[in-house]
Amino acid sequence: MHVRPDRPLMRTAPAPALALAAVLVTALVTAVLPPPHAAAEDLAAPPGPEVTRSHAVAMHGAPRYGPDFAHLDYANPDAPKGGALRMAVVGSFDSLNPFIVAGRSAAGVRGYHFPSLLARSWDEPFTLYGYVAETIEMPADRSWVTFHLNPAARFHDGTPITVDDVIFTMEQLRTHGLPSYRRNYDRIDSVERVGEHGVRFNLTDEADRETPMILGLMPVISRAWYGEHPIDRSGLQVPLGGGPYRIAAVDPGRSITYARVEDWWAADLPFFRGQHNFDTIRFDYYRDADVALEAFKSSVYNFRREYSAEDWATRYDIPAARDGRMTLLTLPHDRPSGMNAFVFNTRRPLFADPRVRQALAYAFDFDWVNETLLHGQYDRITGLFTNSILAPEGPPEGRELALLEPFRGQVAEAVFGPPYAPPATGGRGGLRGNLRTARDLLAEAGWTVRGGALVHAGTGQRFAFEILLRHAADERVALAYARNLARLGIDATVRTVDSAQYASRAETFDFDMTINFWNVTLSPGAEQDYYWGSRSAGIEGSRNLPGVRDPVVDALIDRLEDAATYEDLTAAARALDRVLMWGHYFVPLYYLDRDYVAYWGDLGRVTDVDPLYGMVIEAWWAE
Repeated sequence: MHVRPDRPLMRTAPAPALALAAVLVTALVTAVLPPPHAAAEDLAAPPGPEVTRSHAVAMHGAPRYGPDFAHLDYANPDAPKGGALRMAVVGSFDSLNPFIVAGRSAAGVRGYHFPSLLARSWDEPFTLYGYVAETIEMPADRSWVTFHLNPAARFHDGTPITVDDVIFTMEQLRTHGLPSYRRNYDRIDSVERVGEHGVRFNLTDEADRETPMILGLMPVISRAWYGEHPIDRSGLQVPLGGGPYRIAAVDPGRSITYARVEDWWAADLPFFRGQHNFDTIRFDYYRDADVALEAFKSSVYNFRREYSAEDWATRYDIPAARDGRMTLLTLPHDRPSGMNAFVFNTRRPLFADPRVRQALAYAFDFDWVNETLLHGQYDRITGLFTNSILAPEGPPEGRELALLEPFRGQVAEAVFGPPYAPPATGGRGGLRGNLRTARDLLAEAGWTVRGGALVHAGTGQRFAFEILLRHAADERVALAYARNLARLGIDATVRTVDSAQYASRAETFDFDMTINFWNVTLSPGAEQDYYWGSRSAGIEGSRNLPGVRDPVVDALIDRLEDAATYEDLTAAARALDRVLMWGHYFVPLYYLDRDYVAYWGDLGRVTDVDPLYGMVIEAWWAE
């Protein structure tokens, strides 16, 4: 393995994509012998022939790393400890409680301050390894799962992490937690103790193959501490944690600093060797994204992931980048694009008709926006899983067609043809034909132009709505879209609000249209129900912003969650993608197939491995 500190580099094209074949093997997870210090009562009933007990669990196939692995490939076990990492966040915060809807939680609290039962690797689609739980036991049908806790696990005050803490966490999050916690933990039928260090979750019939994985990502909180500090309250009192860092300093709304726990109990676990190397990690908060960028260029903070290709192309050519004091890196990734889009709120009668939504997609000129505003840096999103093996190709066939065929007549006939492709204009001057198509669709839906304004032929209602934004950087794109809509007689106003107001309005679905991003992985599952499921459409705080209520979508999400093989998952993901995209809930925007990273000083990383999901800052170090 080659490791070195990075030096100033010219911007280069991404390296070839990391092949998925190595991680998408089909062998089942095999049992391994329990650790030498396992309690005697844990060994009283050996697993039966249909039950496996392992150091790791993969959603599909086998883990990349066997029971005797020494460290993750993208981590350097000899990385030095020390140094400070300082990053920026745009917005504000008023809470150190990341588990509930109330309040705006500070960056990093969930991942740095709190431990979880298992830990996820980023060079596999979805595999979890031992953390608070050192082994995982479950039957082939995944109807229950037992987590055997590591007796060495400790909170920051030195008290042990126990089965009582795990059960308490589940109960608290199921009752008071975010909607995603409540939904997932409602699939637990009962809980049993297994010896001194084991906890078994028996699952309901609503559970799926991913449910044990979701439970493995459960954070673990202290029953003693939260027994005195109710979890349903937000605030800035520092909670007791057990993660690799502890909260060291809080400047409310302005910054939060984490200090590495030098005697952290999990530091020598194979999964964490070579990770969490910085002595301190600090997040500084800025109200304005432009101010945050200028602060970085003045070295106020030392590490930045740039999400704007336009800014990357135009605002980093400064003396420090040319003389080597600042390093610029372009790093490839193979993660799906996710959905970055203008999203319609179909709860609004104005957007209830899919023909109206389809028409408005014809008014967005991506080619002009990309060429004129974004320096040609982006590719167009065509679905949830663009840039991945899960993106649909050609007309559906095989397993995918078998999933869709029972719903013929309930979904758009276009679902059975080529994958959705957003309307394109081919650059300057190509918009006029798209606007004619849009007018025809709007006329079919009952809208006509009178006196230059689009009105409903039956009611006389003016077609007018608001595009709600939370980032000023999105204004130019939204205004360009609004100008095109005006040519159809549509009055679209653009309004940017602060992060608190945006969060409040988004959580209560108080918007007509907004820009939002939904992250997806190479192993989609339960989160898709939270994004698009009918049940989540009426739950305030859920991610179902478009208000999708479609029994076909629900059925395909169920098939996705129940997929026993990666081939089944791929078919279900592609089918779901087709139905959602041909439902016209979005006007897709754009994505990058690479990460832009800039930093001051000398930082080291493993350079001969590109994690599947992109760069992992937890595996970097300070020289």
